[in-house]
Amino acid sequence: MSDPSPQPSPSTPTEPQTAQGPGSGPASARPTAYRASQGNALVAIVPGLRWMVGLMIAAIVIVGLYFGREILIPLALAVLLGFLLDPAVTRLHRWGLPRLAAALLVVALALGALAGLGLYLGKQVQALSADLPTYQTTIKQKLRNLRVLTAGPSAWDGAVKTYGTVEREIAAATAEPGQRPSRVQQVEVVRDEDKPVLRVAQWLGKVSEPLTQAGIVLLFVILILLDRDDLRDRLLRLMGGNPHVATDAMDEAAHRIGRYLRMQCIVNVAYGVPMAAGLWLIGVPGAILWGVLAMVMRFVPYVGPLVAAVFPLALAFAVAPGWDMLMWTLALVLVLELVSNHIVEPWLYGSSTGLSTLAIIIAATFWTALWGPIGLILSTPLTACCLVLGRYLPGLQFLEVLLGSQPVMDAPHRLYQRLLAEDVSDAIALARSDIAQRLPARPTVTDKAAAVEGFYGQVALPALKLACKHHAEAATVEHRMRLSNGMEDLLEELTEDYPGAPGLADAAACGRVHCVGARLAVDAWAARMLAHSLQLQGLPATSASHALAPDRGLDGIGDWQHVQWLVLSTLHGQPHILLRQWLRRIRRRYPQLQVVLALWNVPPEGLQSEDLQRLGVQALVTSLHEAVLRIQQAASPVPTTAQGCVPARRPPHEAQRLQHLQRSGALDAGCSEVYRNAALKAAHAFDVKYAQVSLVDADWVHTPGGLLVHGGVPPASPGLPRDASICAYVVQEGQSVVVDSLARDPRFADNPWLRRAGIQFYAGVPLVDAAGMVLGSLCILHDAPRNMDAAGLAVLQGMAREVMQQVQARAQGAIGAPPAA
Repeated sequence: MSDPSPQPSPSTPTEPQTAQGPGSGPASARPTAYRASQGNALVAIVPGLRWMVGLMIAAIVIVGLYFGREILIPLALAVLLGFLLDPAVTRLHRWGLPRLAAALLVVALALGALAGLGLYLGKQVQALSADLPTYQTTIKQKLRNLRVLTAGPSAWDGAVKTYGTVEREIAAATAEPGQRPSRVQQVEVVRDEDKPVLRVAQWLGKVSEPLTQAGIVLLFVILILLDRDDLRDRLLRLMGGNPHVATDAMDEAAHRIGRYLRMQCIVNVAYGVPMAAGLWLIGVPGAILWGVLAMVMRFVPYVGPLVAAVFPLALAFAVAPGWDMLMWTLALVLVLELVSNHIVEPWLYGSSTGLSTLAIIIAATFWTALWGPIGLILSTPLTACCLVLGRYLPGLQFLEVLLGSQPVMDAPHRLYQRLLAEDVSDAIALARSDIAQRLPARPTVTDKAAAVEGFYGQVALPALKLACKHHAEAATVEHRMRLSNGMEDLLEELTEDYPGAPGLADAAACGRVHCVGARLAVDAWAARMLAHSLQLQGLPATSASHALAPDRGLDGIGDWQHVQWLVLSTLHGQPHILLRQWLRRIRRRYPQLQVVLALWNVPPEGLQSEDLQRLGVQALVTSLHEAVLRIQQAASPVPTTAQGCVPARRPPHEAQRLQHLQRSGALDAGCSEVYRNAALKAAHAFDVKYAQVSLVDADWVHTPGGLLVHGGVPPASPGLPRDASICAYVVQEGQSVVVDSLARDPRFADNPWLRRAGIQFYAGVPLVDAAGMVLGSLCILHDAPRNMDAAGLAVLQGMAREVMQQVQARAQGAIGAPPAA
């Protein structure tokens, strides 16, 4: 008998089986695929959820700021005043005064100054108000004159009369017959006189709120000045467990706000004092009153200067019977505004707040809408705090992008974006501006060559790396065409602006260098940049307009029989297979060529000495500066010492520099302790193995107190020969020298002194005396390659200035000391 139970058809869905045989793989994979699809869907909506949560948090914060303004406004004012008064309290406390007494004394002095100023200004206002009735005749006469001027015939009188006539005719035609205008009876409401008690109560009601807020602010200020350290510790604890980030954020916020307030006070005084003096010379009554008012009102952005200018202008209008006083007062206000806004403020403020102009305007509008006039006063400091939070808290990084004045894109990204947007003129302007910033005031041919090379190596080549990264991911055909046309125009403009230097006198000795791209257009552009840099150095270098094509081989590339050095340029991340193919073809046809591989997109640590031998090339370079040095040294060998060191050139003022070194006292034995402390501090701060102060003498570089001791050198005169020292290059260049990897730099790769010590990294900054002479360098050295950013270099330069200040102080003390008995 057959089973009566119905059999499921192929199209009927069935429940998944818990135990299945070998052929049930797809059924068991369905739950996994379902979970994977659900997970992908959740991942896709995470960015949207993040934005929604961020908007909700922002809305809650804004609502809290609005409804909590009664407490937050006094607190914000107290913090602002605390920043302004804290330096004076701290100074008194360091002089030995207890902090409580110092805080109370500073607050009392501030209140006393405000009270005295208020009394003086009150007397000025009282005297001015007593004189105002005497100006009524002048005011009436000027108003009559203005009325006569405005009532005279005008070109629009006919049109106005015609319009009035038509309007009256239409009104008469549409009026109902018999309609008469009704007489409106005027009713006057007479109130009883208020009693004195009610008047006092009303007056107290008006002044109680400002007095209460002022008292709360005063209380908060005193508490902040007393418990500054405790408040700082609590804020640091609230900002998270990373003390480095929290400390940097607190220090930067305090520095920006404190500097802004101090500069604001200086700017206001620089505006108010000339205002009072100018009004006094013009003859406007109450000149000191209006000068003080101008100083105070400039604390209110945008609105304050306008309000402060109204009063002296109105008084000048009322006092003098003529118009000269008014015009002179108006000219004074305009001149002071122009000088203050365009000279004094940019000079004093600088980048004290770090806010962009648009951010300041938007912040003023936002805080005014929330907190009224007080919000307008506090808008800049509060927004500066938001900027600092955005800089140090990853979740609020968008605030730094929106509010900051620093560029949000580095130079390579800006150049790449301008080329993608087909804004070639802006890209060329950006390149010229970058090169101009690298040039000194009076550039030489060498300076121009270094500036163009710096732009190519630090801006243009990284932009090409971005193009390679986005070539297959996001770039379209139109994007590639824009990039190609724009880069061609950019390279042509720079070649015309900075033509190559004439070839060397002995061209046959230096040979000929040819740069060619290995595959793509970006490879050819990089080759053109390198050829242009070599031409600026005086080398007869050429470049191919197009990259090599693997399918065509070496056909159609021209004749390379007279080429001595061939540079294969590529931005491929793993170019070894392609390069091996090209090298085999090149060796078969042009065996005389010496090949240099320029691997722009390969990290230096990824290259090994075995790669050079395996590929059979003369050199492998990864940066444009290294390529220029390698080819320049190979094409025009630099004289070396017997030990293989490449010595630095002597500067033109070498004799004068040596005299300053001998007279400076830097070589005195008593300075060794200063140098030792500086070396220890630098080694600890930068986490390097060695640091030293190097004083470059005629033939010897003295390193007293240095942490690096070379073998075979007498302990009494630590140092090394000048021809073997990198610090001599600091004297040659007159500026900082940073070498990320000594093994990649042909000037120092074979230096036996450095190789014996295992030095792989060097960064040195000049030690400059009061006359501007470079006496030596403060340098750090390490046994592994590393990078040095601009912030770290600035710290090292500051330490070098401290060393020179201590040396100069010791020298002056020795000169002023009485002679020994």
